[in-house]
Amino acid sequence: MELTPQEKEKLEELCAMSFDMARNNDYQSLKTLLQNGLNPNLTNHKGDSLLMLASYHNSIECVKLLLQYKAEVDKTNDKNLTPLSGVCFKGYVEVAKLLLENGANPDLKNPMGMTPYDFAILFRKKEIIKLLKQYSNKKISLFKKLWISF
Repeated sequence: MELTPQEKEKLEELCAMSFDMARNNDYQSLKTLLQNGLNPNLTNHKGDSLLMLASYHNSIECVKLLLQYKAEVDKTNDKNLTPLSGVCFKGYVEVAKLLLENGANPDLKNPMGMTPYDFAILFRKKEIIKLLKQYSNKKISLFKKLWISF
């Protein structure tokens, strides 16, 4: 089935709206779209998934919803960052916990060798570091322990 130019335009508008819904914790609207076939792994022009945007903006209800719809928890964007990486940078403990409980890998390295755990240490997000310790196989080096304590 071929879409008309007008139908393609409307579809693009709907996809753009879904990203705003994820960012703004518009749970009901996003749920309606998902119930009607929206791909929970939809990505924008930067490779950010709905889960990435919901996580990065602390949209907890949308994060829960997307996880229920089996959004890929470690799906990377064009910068090779996962939703957990962004959350560790921002310091959203509750979202980090949801992602980890749903299989997010705190030790997954980006091309620069940085993990979500490293981001939490770098930005001194102590509550997130405590949480990640429960899920990580990494040991914190002495240098990183000193960095955190300052």
